[in-house]
Amino acid sequence: MRIMGLDYGSVTVGVAISDSLKLTAQGIEVIRRKSETKLRQTLARIEELIKEYEVEEIVLGYPKNMNNTIGERAEKSEEFAEHLRRRTGLPVVLWDERLTTVAAHQVLNAGEVSLKKKMEVVDKLAAVFILQGYLDYLSNKKKLNLTDSL
Repeated sequence: MRIMGLDYGSVTVGVAISDSLKLTAQGIEVIRRKSETKLRQTLARIEELIKEYEVEEIVLGYPKNMNNTIGERAEKSEEFAEHLRRRTGLPVVLWDERLTTVAAHQVLNAGEVSLKKKMEVVDKLAAVFILQGYLDYLSNKKKLNLTDSL
C-alpha cells in the first residue's frame, strides 16, 4: 500500500505517490481543470490513481500563511480534503506546505528548466515535496519510537 501526495491549486493538482516501503515520493502527473469549481473529473482521476497505485492514505498540501494563520487557499484545501474523504473513504492528512512551491521553483531554476516545462511540472514537484516531508516525518517518528523502547 502507498501514500498519495497532492498539491491542490486553483486549476491544477500535482500528484505524487510513495514507493511501497513509504520511503520516497515520486511525481506522477498534474491534473488540470477548466476552473476551480470543476472538481468532478479531478476527483475521478484521483480515484483512478488510488486504485492503480493501491493508495491507503492521502496527504494534501495545506497552504497556511507564513504567520501560521489559515487563509483562503487553506480553507479551499480543507474543503477539497472533505471532498476527498467523502469520495474515496480514505484518511486525508493536511500537511503544512509553506514554501513547497517556492522550493520547487528554485529546484527547476537551478536546473535551468525552460519556463514552459517549469509550468508543466512545478505542481508535480511541489506534490513530491509535500509527500516527502510527510514520509520523512513518519520515518523519524518510527525511529523515535524505536529509541524510546531501548
